[in-house]
Amino acid sequence: MTPLRRWLATLPVAAVVLSGWQAAKAPEQPIPYSHRTHIALGLECRNCHTNPDPGEVMGIPKASVCMGCHQTVKKDSPHIQKLATFAQSRREIPWVRVYQIPAYVRFSHREHLATGATCATCHGEVKTRDVLWREANIHMGGCMECHLKNQASNDCSFCHEPK
Repeated sequence: MTPLRRWLATLPVAAVVLSGWQAAKAPEQPIPYSHRTHIALGLECRNCHTNPDPGEVMGIPKASVCMGCHQTVKKDSPHIQKLATFAQSRREIPWVRVYQIPAYVRFSHREHLATGATCATCHGEVKTRDVLWREANIHMGGCMECHLKNQASNDCSFCHEPK
């Protein structure tokens, strides 16, 4: 086993231990949201998650976007009424972020999608989930393993800004 592969093999274990097993836990959100339910209705990730220039971040929809459907769909639900309150007051929903790319990592969702990666490549089968949690493969070792598998660069400066 090469030194790089040996080093890569230790990263998943270290990431889980260092995270205190948080990767498998779903954070409590201010409003329950089921990706499974919405995908079953025919929505796609890009219907709600926009990718504004320069393409690094996938956006989290504003309450007004959700209310585009929920003006009539389940409008009597207490959760939808809470959503409507956010929309009416033009306040952001205080979602607890599940994924956050560290500031020291250069990452472009747009570039990854252009290479054929899908949302499920990194985020798992979100379309089957009623709650979302952080997948275990979202760490440097998982990214490097994917880069190796897909013949993308693993040079440090490819993803990290030089100091």
